[in-house]
Amino acid sequence: MDNQPWDLVVVGGGTAGLVGAKTAASLGARVLMIERENPGGDCLWTGCVPSKALLAAGAAAATARGSTAFGVTTSDVTVDFPAVMKHVHEAIAHIAPVDSFEATEDAGVNVMQGEAIFTSPTTLEVDGETVTFSQALLAMGATPAMPPIPGLAEADYLTSDTLWDLTELPDDLVILGGGSIGCELGQAFARLGAPVTIVEGAPWIMPREDEDAGTLVAAALEADGVTLITGQNVSSVEGRELVLEDGERVPFGALLVAVGRSPRTKGFGLDKLGVEIVKGGFVDVDEHLRSKANPKVWAAGDLSGYPQFTHTAGSHGSLAASNAILGVPRKVDTSAIPRVTFTHPEVAAVGVATNPAPEGVQISTVQHSHTDRATAEGEPDGFARLAMDSSGKIVGATIVGPRAGESLGEITLAVSKGLKTRDLAGVIHPYPTYNDAPWNAAVADARKTLDKPIVKKATNIVTDLRRRWVNRD
Repeated sequence: MDNQPWDLVVVGGGTAGLVGAKTAASLGARVLMIERENPGGDCLWTGCVPSKALLAAGAAAATARGSTAFGVTTSDVTVDFPAVMKHVHEAIAHIAPVDSFEATEDAGVNVMQGEAIFTSPTTLEVDGETVTFSQALLAMGATPAMPPIPGLAEADYLTSDTLWDLTELPDDLVILGGGSIGCELGQAFARLGAPVTIVEGAPWIMPREDEDAGTLVAAALEADGVTLITGQNVSSVEGRELVLEDGERVPFGALLVAVGRSPRTKGFGLDKLGVEIVKGGFVDVDEHLRSKANPKVWAAGDLSGYPQFTHTAGSHGSLAASNAILGVPRKVDTSAIPRVTFTHPEVAAVGVATNPAPEGVQISTVQHSHTDRATAEGEPDGFARLAMDSSGKIVGATIVGPRAGESLGEITLAVSKGLKTRDLAGVIHPYPTYNDAPWNAAVADARKTLDKPIVKKATNIVTDLRRRWVNRD
């Protein structure tokens, strides 16, 4: 390995690390990326890709069972779980080459595989080999969080990391956590035929989203056979049972812990690097993604304290790398970071909350029961809800329904660019699509402007002038 200091050393080969390393290399920097396992990160190996492949299998089973509603009769639906997992792993294998070490090297990045341990602000060791550098980008990602529940550590539990080694459909699957991960995996396994119970301490599932969205997802989960226990924390784990606060016992054949993710910041010698770790285990960075304690260190992805999404990690990896190499002061913008939970129905949101909405924010909602495509496909349960400031700018949205994530893209652009509902309403949209719902929500808000007295008066004047012109003779 080259003895000259690297312009940028990137620790971690997940989305943030890969994008950051490639960005820096494209700017002419000498870049070294270090990854201890397989490149691609949690998204490829244990997160986005396998979970969506599992959800697709569950959706296929659910569609087959529900086909009689469309006049289509099928024979008994059976699930071959090993074949399902084969599909999951084939999806991973198909995408993996894009994130491989070879593809990264082809992009001009030097690669080392091994465990990186920082030994000073400008040096680290990888399996005993010393590496020197001018700047560093930390992108080690996150790992499934473990709540401090007595007896949990001794239980034989699964996480979103270990779940993908299953070869048989679990019996009596209990999921601890009713957020996005828990709801997605719970619905997938229920649709594949497993008995599923979700335990969530908050009053309703998906507590960080619009309450109406959580209500619709809860109804969908229960329709798929999922048992929901909400408003109850787990006080302990005893043998093969969860003991709830009220003393109720919930037996499990398999236990999946899905209560969030904790940043990977321990065991890398970050104290020697001279960075500070704040509450939650995150690297303390400023709005440029630069360490507040060591200006030669940057952080991106799940350990930076910003929203833990793959698309955020990629964007921030590029931002941090270009800031480091070019010395530009680009800032993180959190006003338009989209998020999607891929349950059925999907829940997609961006910007400010829509229920309850912040003070001074107006809401416009269109139900899917009034969306023709939803009616045609028998999917009336859902809605599009836009949030606008006093000037009519779109500042947030929640969309619930099939392909909500795709519909959210346009609204994310609107929030990012400060567009108003009249801008969206004035654009011709294809019909019939699920995107009719957010468009019609924009149209409904834009029409409110026409009801204002001053606008009505101006409209009446124009109408009168037109009438006089037509009748001038």
